[in-house]
Amino acid sequence: MNLIALLIGLVIERLATQWFHWRRMRWLDRIIDFGFKQAERVANWPPLIPVILLAALLVLPVFAVIFSLGGTLSGFTYLILAIVVLFFSLGPKDVGEEVDEYCKALESGDEEAIHNAVKAIVESDVPEDARERIRAVEESICVQANNHLFAIVFWFVLLGPLAAWAYRVTDLIRGRAVFNAARGEASEGNGQHLRDAAVSLHGWLAWIPARLTAVGYATAGHFDEAISAMRVPTEQRDATLSEHSENLLARVGTAALALVDKPDESITERGVRGAIAANQLVFRLLIIWAVIISAMTLYGLTR
Repeated sequence: MNLIALLIGLVIERLATQWFHWRRMRWLDRIIDFGFKQAERVANWPPLIPVILLAALLVLPVFAVIFSLGGTLSGFTYLILAIVVLFFSLGPKDVGEEVDEYCKALESGDEEAIHNAVKAIVESDVPEDARERIRAVEESICVQANNHLFAIVFWFVLLGPLAAWAYRVTDLIRGRAVFNAARGEASEGNGQHLRDAAVSLHGWLAWIPARLTAVGYATAGHFDEAISAMRVPTEQRDATLSEHSENLLARVGTAALALVDKPDESITERGVRGAIAANQLVFRLLIIWAVIISAMTLYGLTR
């Protein structure tokens, strides 16, 4: 049943681009902010506890709906619910759509459009140097594909739609905590502690999918280069678990692309080629995952 829901959900995710704005769920920001304010009242608690409680609160309604209605109509209701939950768990943005916008901006030569397109992909400060910007885009595509696609598919296959939604919830909480800490809206000490706790919780859930995705990049791309990049020891000893995972995905993903600059290629052509190659790598890996999950289902290893 989960395999059918997964395949249908991925097809809808690829085709229903006009519905993507529904997945942003900005209204949840108010609930998350309210939860952070309540956490300030129990500042003596370990910050991870209120973060977990907030995540559980956001998961509870979905659990109640699946538990109460999932067994009706001979399981057909569960199938529909699983598809809906998966659709809202993926994303919220589609990497392919962002790559298309980025390529159009590069070809137009509009610096403001390029800056906005790059910022949407990297979700951080945009490098000033054109070549650093190109590399940042390629790395971010490989990283965001795990955060918004492969990690959700992993938890969906392993534990069902509720687990996929739980992962998305931790990502929403992490993003809001980082945003609030950057703006300084929360109290100085508690806001930083909540941010670190939210990042840690998300990092734990993303750790296994990130490793599987990195191995997948090696399979879907240039294997030798990717494996060599995977074996490179990291020098960032103080990096968080999330940062280690993101650095691994960026390093292995770009190595799997194995792109070499062409002598007669402009900076615009190089940027377009790199973004398209990274997006194609993600798509090839998605096909590989679909085949593996289908085989596991046939052999009874998944539901």
